[in-house]
Amino acid sequence: MSLGLTSLHPLFVAEASGVELRSCHDPDDLAAIRRGMDEHAVLVFRDQHLSHQEQLAFAERFDGRIHRATSAAAVAKNRHGDEGLTDIGNVGDDGQVMASQDRRRMNNLANRLWHTDASFVEPCGRYSLLAAKVVPAEGADTEYADMRAAYDSLDADLRRRVEGQRAFHSIVHSRSTLGFEFSDAERQRLPGAVQPLVRTIPGSGRKALYLASHIAHLVDWPVPESRLLLLELIEHATRAQFVYRHKWREGDVVIWDNRCTMHRGTRFEDTTQRRELVRTTTLDLPRAIA
Repeated sequence: MSLGLTSLHPLFVAEASGVELRSCHDPDDLAAIRRGMDEHAVLVFRDQHLSHQEQLAFAERFDGRIHRATSAAAVAKNRHGDEGLTDIGNVGDDGQVMASQDRRRMNNLANRLWHTDASFVEPCGRYSLLAAKVVPAEGADTEYADMRAAYDSLDADLRRRVEGQRAFHSIVHSRSTLGFEFSDAERQRLPGAVQPLVRTIPGSGRKALYLASHIAHLVDWPVPESRLLLLELIEHATRAQFVYRHKWREGDVVIWDNRCTMHRGTRFEDTTQRRELVRTTTLDLPRAIA
């Protein structure tokens, strides 16, 4: 493999070339992709057209253990047959676009909030791989924000306020902001987790804000004050200079580091236009592979 990387944004994101993910097994090749992730945080791979099993197999080779305790798993049975394949699409079990009041659609609408995947579990998510199967002609893009650059640009006072803080992440909280309610049984499957507000990324040594709409409050602050600070941080971190917007093509696979980015889907006519993407997220555990 001869990995080539072409920058797509001044701060982060690169398009990879010379790589076929389904046949990428060599430890040196996998390590080269990880180094690209350390530098760019988001990598775009075109024309991959992975099967579900190829996607799962690559994720396991690349980073190990896969996250399966998702909110979608709590709400409905996975139509792909494996909870490691999170359905980001708007298609129901019957193969048709979901109706506006379908509970799975209502849950997925929260993907339009700025978030990071699997911050609400421990261990949290590390890498996400999102594969595009069917995309509308217009809209339905994904935006990514660089939390390393956002941290670097904090003024001294704000940096002092965030250092050492801990935040409670709950997907129940983020969904509730849009009026979605989980049952008691579903809530028990999604208890949430406490995470640092600032973390150092081992591969790059850079500090990053660890933000998400999943954050309900800071552990050691009153709820009103902590939510005001979080709103201020998210507003800062999603300024235009920190954001890359990806326009999907069928066959794309985008891999990003959840520890130092946020992302969100953009609006499209999701009750009339078909969109099928499948995500696999790995957990931030010591890697037992080369």
